[in-house]
Amino acid sequence: MRQNGKIDYVELPAANLSVTRKFFAEVFGWEFIEYGPDYLAFSNAGLDGGFFRAEQYARTEQGSALVVLYTDELDACVTAVEQAGGHIIRPVFEFPGGRRFHFTEPSGNEFAVWSE
Repeated sequence: MRQNGKIDYVELPAANLSVTRKFFAEVFGWEFIEYGPDYLAFSNAGLDGGFFRAEQYARTEQGSALVVLYTDELDACVTAVEQAGGHIIRPVFEFPGGRRFHFTEPSGNEFAVWSE
């Protein structure tokens, strides 16, 4: 249900929509709908959103917001990210409340995954 004033949708850049689609479908089970050659909507990700074709990418070092995903199996997720073509840019570390790692997906966007 849509709620006034609540985050409803997020959009991210992606240089290669087909590779980004394959990565997130394979690693996290996201579902996609294409809206022309330059936009790819995703769902089944906790929050719906989309990727738009762009050469830029979202990285915290550039001041971007960080999208953080959750998993019950952190170490297995690291392996899945690497096997699907992602790059670990900050290995698993502990923080108050759990453990997490940061990675870039094939189009260069930074994400994090955490576990309790």
